[in-house]
Amino acid sequence: MAAIDEIEHVIVLMLENRSFDCMLGKLYPAGPSYAGLTDKETNPFQRSDGIVALPVWSSSGMDPLTATTPDPDPGEVFVDMNEQLFGTGTPRSNTRPSMTGFVANFMSQPPTEQPADPMAVMHYFTPDQLPVLSTLAKAFGVCDQWHASAPCQTWPNRFFAHSGTALGHVDNTDFPIPFPAPSIFGRLSDCDRSWRVYFHDVPQSIMLSDVWCRALLHYRFFGQFLADAQCGALPSYSFIEPRYFADFTLGIPNDQHPPHNVAVGEKLIADVYNAVRSSPNWKKSLLVITYDEHGGCYDHVPPPLAVSPDGLGPSGFPFDAYGVRVPAVIVSPYMPPGSIVRSAPAGTAFGAPPYPFDHTSIIATLRKLFNLGSPLTRRDAVAPDLLGPLSLLAPSNDGPTSVSPAAPFVEPEVVRALGYKAQNFNQDALSRMAKQLPPAPPDPGVGVPAAQPLAAGRDAPVGAAGIDAVMRVKSFLGV
Repeated sequence: MAAIDEIEHVIVLMLENRSFDCMLGKLYPAGPSYAGLTDKETNPFQRSDGIVALPVWSSSGMDPLTATTPDPDPGEVFVDMNEQLFGTGTPRSNTRPSMTGFVANFMSQPPTEQPADPMAVMHYFTPDQLPVLSTLAKAFGVCDQWHASAPCQTWPNRFFAHSGTALGHVDNTDFPIPFPAPSIFGRLSDCDRSWRVYFHDVPQSIMLSDVWCRALLHYRFFGQFLADAQCGALPSYSFIEPRYFADFTLGIPNDQHPPHNVAVGEKLIADVYNAVRSSPNWKKSLLVITYDEHGGCYDHVPPPLAVSPDGLGPSGFPFDAYGVRVPAVIVSPYMPPGSIVRSAPAGTAFGAPPYPFDHTSIIATLRKLFNLGSPLTRRDAVAPDLLGPLSLLAPSNDGPTSVSPAAPFVEPEVVRALGYKAQNFNQDALSRMAKQLPPAPPDPGVGVPAAQPLAAGRDAPVGAAGIDAVMRVKSFLGV
């Protein structure tokens, strides 16, 4: 009995803007068997008295200051990421990144109310500070070769997870609404496979063109995921989106996007795992916990070259390189405990196949598992899938019965402050996208309207923007 014959439910939880080193760099000792941190990694910083090397670091305990590091939010647009990788904002060529521009780029961001500490982006969390993520990584498997699909911010990378391409768009604000690339959701529907997107406030994936006519059937609030898991009614594919916005109505963001409290995100991870683990569907499930991109947080492993998904690159970048590594924890009763999931041995030549895992590995896994047909793009055609690492012959690794997060300490004034803050890049794009949602999904017989540029910006604070965006989503979905 093999996993490919037995897995019937794939669940993906995609969080926000954290690098592998930031969250899992200290899970195991660094060495050939685990590409973690040695504590010798540094980044240069130009001070008045000369250039100094700032090391990676951590602190003990888990107070609110630690849980919200880095603060302010690091740079995450395409130019920022190239500066972090190469020390220059120009698109990369066939050059190995030096990974030396994280501190310099962080300190070059526009000033905010919170003064920037150059050490902030070099911070990492220890396993005891992230007990849920770390426990699951050790009980099942962790991938130390999972890269963001491109050195771009949230939307391009999330579309790689859904469509295997960003159609040449490098930043959130570049995207047309609705996004016209065919998605894995459409492929699942065409092959009579069930799927649902479970969300908290504003689902980013709802701007996919080929889900608009199907949205009423497939989009549900997160509470429905817990109910579906409990009664054994999980679909073939579940994609879970975290809470992106904050105020007293919406609650605290649990997406772990800096400087959002990572302990709140730990509770979301625990809620998802505990629901799947206690579900009648558990023995036939695969849960993937990952992050869209690194969000400016330091990682020491240079991203390799990649296969361009479609040759599109109006920005001058043909998407022929991966982004920075992100955390990826692979949970299934078919995963041997303590696995280090890799597609290639340590030291594999730069830019050569076999390629590392990236977000299109989700598509590759779904296509293979559910016989969904040909690749969506050239990128998911070469992506390694997750079925090979699920090597137990029987679903015998039950892992912990449940996991418990450290209780996040969030004072009411923190909630209030978050609600009145300026929007981050993703919140801004989501609130603008929501303005372009029609009052209801288009009639399938009429078709989806032509894509239009993303709506003009808005000056509303996070709370007001989030409430408005949620109301537009509810109107669209008729809830």
